[in-house]
Amino acid sequence: MRQPKSFEEGMQRLQELLNILQDDATPLAQSVKVYAEAANLISYCKQTLDNAKLQIEEIDAQLAEKAGDNA
Repeated sequence: MRQPKSFEEGMQRLQELLNILQDDATPLAQSVKVYAEAANLISYCKQTLDNAKLQIEEIDAQLAEKAGDNA
């Protein structure tokens, strides 16, 4: 499995995998492979969200610091 180029691409692929898993015609062996790929994508997306959250918190801290300097 290749790493997605973006969070949005990862989420799109997760939706595709969910559709495969929900299909009653999907064989068990394929379901296990799809599940493994989905687990990796979930981890990637969570890490991407955590990084974005950290960046936002850093920006907020910088803004609060600047506001304190101006007070």
